[in-house]
Amino acid sequence: MSRIGRKPISVPSGVNITLEDTLITVKGPKGTLSRELHKDMKINVAESEINVERPSDNKLHRSLHGTTRSVVANMVNGVTEGFVKNLDLVGVGYRANKNGDKLVLNVGYSHPVEINPENGIEFEVPTNTKIIVKGIDKELVGATAAKIRSVREPEPYKGKGIKYEGERILRKEGKAGKKK
Repeated sequence: MSRIGRKPISVPSGVNITLEDTLITVKGPKGTLSRELHKDMKINVAESEINVERPSDNKLHRSLHGTTRSVVANMVNGVTEGFVKNLDLVGVGYRANKNGDKLVLNVGYSHPVEINPENGIEFEVPTNTKIIVKGIDKELVGATAAKIRSVREPEPYKGKGIKYEGERILRKEGKAGKKK
């Protein structure tokens, strides 16, 4: 049996959970999240905890057990604390700034690249080489951060580009590195 799936999800005070058939809605101080879950997964909502159960031990149910539990736990965590992804710009002249809600990136192209935030996503630019992506939906925060990173992925020779904070870029030797 899945160890992650068996673990109960604790529900902090101030969080309301509504379950209608397969639609789960989580309301908290930061906002509301809704998601359609797989019809076979059984979710038991008590006052202060949620348990996810699977109906059988077949392969599909085993694979959905831990995933469903993690999705629901991330929804509860998102409406109470939120999620954050930090990005760094590395390169001469690479900079970012905010123009209203939009994020404007100058990363070596002939034109600035503008990125509009989706609903529930917020950008912060504390310095011109740091970007913070905030939101309550973990999946959306990660997808938005990946979209920003894909504008100029870090290259392996000089390490220039947009990278996640703490990401290690595998470096390659240049032409002169192979001489004997």
